[in-house]
Amino acid sequence: MHPDFWHERWEANQIGFHQDEINTYLERYWATLALAPGSRVLVPLCGKSLDLLWLREQGHAVVGIELSRIAVQAFFEEHGITPVVQEGTHCTRWSCAGIELLCGDFFDLETTDLGKVDALYDRAALIALTDEQRSHYAQRLTHLLEPETPGLLVTLDYDQTEMNGPPFAVSGDEVQGLYQSGFHIQHLTRFDALAANPHLREKGLNSLTEHVYRIDRKGHSE
Repeated sequence: MHPDFWHERWEANQIGFHQDEINTYLERYWATLALAPGSRVLVPLCGKSLDLLWLREQGHAVVGIELSRIAVQAFFEEHGITPVVQEGTHCTRWSCAGIELLCGDFFDLETTDLGKVDALYDRAALIALTDEQRSHYAQRLTHLLEPETPGLLVTLDYDQTEMNGPPFAVSGDEVQGLYQSGFHIQHLTRFDALAANPHLREKGLNSLTEHVYRIDRKGHSE
């Protein structure tokens, strides 16, 4: 989607994609990544997600990337946190103890902006992007993440003819096509999610499935 689309959604407070609780799959499967204490976790297109706080509570340093300044500011204000704000080349860095939010366009970021990260968590990034953007996104992740970096990926799948995204449908075949060249992919679970998303059912969906994957950046020799 064009950046203006997301800016307008946040300005109008049309943020049905925001979850008011910690993601169930994050709580259930995050430990399978077996990260060391203090590991730095990347959360692309993070919005003002509560998952950021949960990851910090697990002892991680968290770095989120978010296009909307409104979302970034709301995250800190809603949790009573006063961040340090620093202007950078490709983004503005808002930081407090254990959490950094980079306000800017994910596709403009370089490794020098991001720094080293030890894991990836993607609940809302891939499914927020058009098919053309998804390919570019996967390529950027391959570039930004160091070899053997593990990640947790949550997707949605449905009949795209029944509803226009976002969120967009991302099939298992597409996940394979996007990531298999740079990542090892393990499908962890699937769940019938239509009942839990009545706002999407109201848009015309007759079925909706959530999928959870573990994706690990391949090593240098692979």
